[in-house]
Amino acid sequence: MNLHILLLGAKRFIGKDAIREACYSDHPRGAAGDEAFERAFERDKDALRQIGAVIEVGSADAFFDDEIGYRIPTEQTSLPEIRFESDEAAVLGLAAQVWQQATLAKATGRALAKLKGQGVEIDPSRLEVVAPAITADEPAFEPLWDAIGKRRQVSFPYQRASESDPTTRRLQPWGLARSSGRWYVVGFDVDRGAERVFRLSRIVGPVRATGRSGAYDVPAGTDVRAVARRLSPSFPSVRATLRVRQGTGVGLRRRAESVTPLDDRPGWDLVALEGPVHELADEVLTYGTDVVVEGPDALRDEVVGRLRAVAEAGR
Repeated sequence: MNLHILLLGAKRFIGKDAIREACYSDHPRGAAGDEAFERAFERDKDALRQIGAVIEVGSADAFFDDEIGYRIPTEQTSLPEIRFESDEAAVLGLAAQVWQQATLAKATGRALAKLKGQGVEIDPSRLEVVAPAITADEPAFEPLWDAIGKRRQVSFPYQRASESDPTTRRLQPWGLARSSGRWYVVGFDVDRGAERVFRLSRIVGPVRATGRSGAYDVPAGTDVRAVARRLSPSFPSVRATLRVRQGTGVGLRRRAESVTPLDDRPGWDLVALEGPVHELADEVLTYGTDVVVEGPDALRDEVVGRLRAVAEAGR
């Protein structure tokens, strides 16, 4: 983000040295620091290009053509005026209500304030009946969230159920995943040299970030939730069969093991896939009457229970 702001606000091409001083001052001069800076700079440029930023390259010095500089032209980056329909504004308000944790609630609050500044009126209180609540009460959540964003290694005392005393774990965190009301951090365990998943409620002391930012890269194609399911027994999966109206349920169909047209119900398919009960229930409910749970009973009961709770709350 700092690099984006710097290049976007530049009236002329900015050289690498100036960019390093402004955005990468945590990479000290020297062979190791120079290599880390180059790696981080290339990664961030690729990330900006992926979100649509056009990075121009030109001379950073009016007298010497060999001094390469960078900038982002505002005329190719500026967005047109954004207007939301009433139903779109309602969805944005609902999303903002999901996060109850303090740090992220502030971010969604700022987003709503910007929308209101554009004349989009959103009343979040009207959405409380249907809004889910995602909490993150564990003290480890905020420092881990911060370390993941900065790609900094962390250490923390971890208490396993099978051990009498906590042990110190050193982790390069890749991301956070949630299942059955619990938060997990997934990453690379430095001491064990392998992927690991840790439950946040078992972190019994402070999470300390060590080293510089951008110290590691998350392996390409990593699916944090999939890694958590594979490594943690707390992510039990079920095989679900769902009746899905044709032309809907794209997300379910994409992950399905099989999709079979139902001869006795024209316009419907039988979709089979695997996943944790709570996560499948979350997704099924987003499709409303276009998806019906055929099995198992645990998933059907979860969906029915949530719908009944919403109905009771709306009375």
